[in-house]
Amino acid sequence: MNKVENEDKSILDLAQGLASSGQAFAYATVIRTAGATSAKPGAKAIISSDGQIIKGWIGGGCIRSSVAKATITAIEMGSPQLISVMPQDAIEELGASVGEEYEGKKISKNGCPSEGTVDIFIEPHTPAPQLVIYGKAPVAQAIKKLAPQFGWSVRIAKDDPEETNTSNKLVVVVVATQGNNDLKALSDAINSNPTFVSFVGSKRKFSSLKTKLAESGLADSHIRKIKAPAGLDIGAVTPEEISLSILAELLQVRKNFRNGIHDKNN
Repeated sequence: MNKVENEDKSILDLAQGLASSGQAFAYATVIRTAGATSAKPGAKAIISSDGQIIKGWIGGGCIRSSVAKATITAIEMGSPQLISVMPQDAIEELGASVGEEYEGKKISKNGCPSEGTVDIFIEPHTPAPQLVIYGKAPVAQAIKKLAPQFGWSVRIAKDDPEETNTSNKLVVVVVATQGNNDLKALSDAINSNPTFVSFVGSKRKFSSLKTKLAESGLADSHIRKIKAPAGLDIGAVTPEEISLSILAELLQVRKNFRNGIHDKNN
């Protein structure tokens, strides 16, 4: 194995370790260069969630700021970024401006004397959003079966070991106890401070539970965060249909979270 292969393996091993530990990071690859540049096509690096190069090499200080900004954006949005770091005269020649997207690449300025151009593809790796389910009713079982197909990491409250949450992780809760300790499950769910919590049950049933939650001392501001009934109104009847309506709603929650809209309950 040559030096390049060793470096690539080392970077891949690090990426695997970060992913296993639930950390957000980005994998950056130089895909094109023009003019004098220190990094060449194929150069790779692992970038932390705050934009710092952890391992690898994709260029010197001239591009670090651009890479950091693009990495943070990629992780927050959950989507890859393709940036082109180029000198001012090259930007002007294109008739573009810094921050603008040109031919699929976001333009960034290279202020170094070398005045080279580097195109870098930044691929984010973020922890899978976590879905915590309270209850073992048919709807809960249907959600548990279907949710992983939509990219959720599923945990059954009280049954599965607690997982460490991270600042970049979306955690949603669905209470599908359906008559089995509804009140306690709702209280535990809201006190776990998730991004979003919903309750599988009718408006009439939840109205009664809201009164009891208030009587138990739970703050009204917390009670208002519970979305009930859970799911989008698609006329769902069977447990499978209800679970689909709930996952459709959670897709909206996930997109809002990535766009920085974290409180969509009620």
